[in-house]
Amino acid sequence: MHALPAVAALRAAWPDARIDWLVDGRYAALLAMVPVINRAIVVGGATGASTLSVLRSLRRARYDTSIDLQGLLKSAAFARFSGARDTVGFATAQLRERAASLLYTTQIRADDDGHVIRKNLSLVRALGVAAGAITCPLAVPPTPKLADVRTLLGAGDAGAFAIINPGAGWPNKQWPADRYGAVAAHLLKRHGVASLVLWGPGELDRAERVAVASQGAARVAPATSLADLVAVTKAAAVFVAGDTGPMQLAAAVGTPVVGVFGPTNPARNGPWADEDVCVSRFDECECHHKRRCRRPTPCIDTIAPQEVIDAVDRRLAARGARG
Repeated sequence: MHALPAVAALRAAWPDARIDWLVDGRYAALLAMVPVINRAIVVGGATGASTLSVLRSLRRARYDTSIDLQGLLKSAAFARFSGARDTVGFATAQLRERAASLLYTTQIRADDDGHVIRKNLSLVRALGVAAGAITCPLAVPPTPKLADVRTLLGAGDAGAFAIINPGAGWPNKQWPADRYGAVAAHLLKRHGVASLVLWGPGELDRAERVAVASQGAARVAPATSLADLVAVTKAAAVFVAGDTGPMQLAAAVGTPVVGVFGPTNPARNGPWADEDVCVSRFDECECHHKRRCRRPTPCIDTIAPQEVIDAVDRRLAARGARG
């Protein structure tokens, strides 16, 4: 998601270029919805090819330039061994794995003071691309799952509903389930909006605890594909979540977002629309970017439900003001 605006800028600058995107098999389904690329090249996972097969395919394409926006040794190796004439990456100090710098033919010192998306845009800007506003082109597919969700929530054919995503990959980024439930209860009482609780692998129990704590204001989402998730998210009135991939997806499709942040920086990893709101403990946190907190009480747990409720009210008010 953080790379998509940079790729969109490349396409806008060079409409006739061939732009292929190398992707891990776990995330390939998203690229099926990205209209600005010519081909997704999938490596690994259930749907991807072997490393050797992918490298052979890359070399046959005879690329002019390969661009590594990940800054990892693995991604840099694929970029370099693709056979492209120029392999472009970030300056050594800006890489997630500094050894990746050994594989670049061109290094660019990007704007690394703000959001990761703007860092990526500054790299392609250095290649001569006029990268200005953030755009995230996604072809949102129609799905019957949206009608199923509206029925589940009693929202009618066009009624408003909210989405709550309580899971997160790190324990340190998970706000307590009962507090998300309190937010859902407020959404229904104050705004007349029922909530859908999303869940991923290993997160169903957490989603169920949110629904129980909501006192009937929230329902657990049915199982969804990625395409279903994109369509349902785009239709939501507001999306409340921690620092997760689904939150980034909500920001990309223009859904109003309220983020709940602990050890990660919302200015760097949060939603990027000016109207979106984040409640954060990053400034007070002692364990930045750590999976587990060193304190007896994780920093994110010090965020009270009322703080997020107030943020939701502000975000919905801003949405209403824009119509």
